[in-house]
Amino acid sequence: MKMAQRKATGTAGKRAAMAEGRGSANDAAPPKDRRRERGEASVQRIIDATIDLIAEEGLASVTMQRIAEQVGSSNALVVFHFRSKENLFRAVLQYLSDRYDELWATLVRAPGLSPVDRLLGAVDCAQRFARQHPKWVSVFVVFSSDRRSMQIYNEIGLPSDLAYTAEARELLIEISRSGGYAGVDINTLSESLNYLVHGAWYWDHLNPSGRDTNVLRKTMLLLLHQAFPRHFDLMR
Repeated sequence: MKMAQRKATGTAGKRAAMAEGRGSANDAAPPKDRRRERGEASVQRIIDATIDLIAEEGLASVTMQRIAEQVGSSNALVVFHFRSKENLFRAVLQYLSDRYDELWATLVRAPGLSPVDRLLGAVDCAQRFARQHPKWVSVFVVFSSDRRSMQIYNEIGLPSDLAYTAEARELLIEISRSGGYAGVDINTLSESLNYLVHGAWYWDHLNPSGRDTNVLRKTMLLLLHQAFPRHFDLMR
């Protein structure tokens, strides 16, 4: 009986010790999570500061030291997170590309949308992104027009741009087919819409005062109305 009690006591003790050990491990987890969160917040502050500098001054004046001063940290911290300015630029462009893709997915790829609704979502995506985040658009323009950063843009930004254009082209094909439209030059229409977006973004970068107009959306709808008059209303 005593042996059974000792075994029970020993087993209970082991369980208590294991529970205590688990409790200690769980207690130690939050600090690790907080450290990770602080690290992620630090990375985001650096990316945001880099976006501000590029949008306002271009790429030439951006240095790791200036970014560190912008976020109120040490140069060593910026180097610790990104190692080099090129890596930082890649992180910035990837961040912006991901944000645009999120908006595109919401407006264009949501379940249940018709091809017309999806194409209108693509139209709205370009204008909404520019209005809500003008500095982001300026950074896109700078990356795609500066020879030194063109390679980074071609690796990160261009594939997404080509994918959006291809996706819009498939929507145009579907609308043309289902609507019984004949003689519509889908390739030219698709590229024209793409040119309008990039042209508008470039002009908004040069002329910020005209950014809040509806010209981009109206012009895109005009082209779509001319091609598919039964599907696109100029008053939308």
